[in-house]
Amino acid sequence: MDRVVFNPFAPLMLILLFGLLVLVGLVIILFPIVFLTAIGATFTKLGFSWREALLILLLTLAGSFVNVPVRTLESRAAPAYDRYVAVYGRLYRIPEPVQRTVLAVNVGGALIPLAISLYLLYDSVVISGGYLVMGLALAGVAVVTVVTKLVARPVPGLGIATPFFIPPLAALIAALVLSTFAGGVPVAAVIIAYVSGTLGTLIGADLLNLGHIAELGAPMA
Repeated sequence: MDRVVFNPFAPLMLILLFGLLVLVGLVIILFPIVFLTAIGATFTKLGFSWREALLILLLTLAGSFVNVPVRTLESRAAPAYDRYVAVYGRLYRIPEPVQRTVLAVNVGGALIPLAISLYLLYDSVVISGGYLVMGLALAGVAVVTVVTKLVARPVPGLGIATPFFIPPLAALIAALVLSTFAGGVPVAAVIIAYVSGTLGTLIGADLLNLGHIAELGAPMA
């Protein structure tokens, strides 16, 4: 008599499938933990305690949902409308152009990192006993600003698009190079990397492109 219920998979295939499911589950569970732990460890190297690092992370995540309106810009032109546009290999969905653009400052993406950067610049004077690390950090800001400005692209209907990996990579390279002139200050590279990555991106991508915002027809920038 023919079998009605049978296993369509070979035992080896079942083992491989089970192992793949376990691996995917571990990645989904562990990646956020590893990511947050790495960020927390970075903040502790900057002189913050783990409690302060956790508080900064929570405030940054919560603040990323909060935009503080600064002013409203009248659109100077009505850009051609494409529903989707690809920039640096990423596909963006573009809303219909509007006549007014709200210029806003994101709390988690701008205000909190700016406050931390200013604190680190002040603290670098105390740590190094002079203005050496501060000067190196500001030099890193200049480098990242130039690099970010070169790759930032105004996207009609959306805002300013920047490849996510280029500003951090520029900040990393600038920190590694400039920290060699820090005279043995152990946290110089971390301070330079954070300050230059934060301020350089904000200046290069946002402040230096403010003149283009009114031309984009984006609802918010």
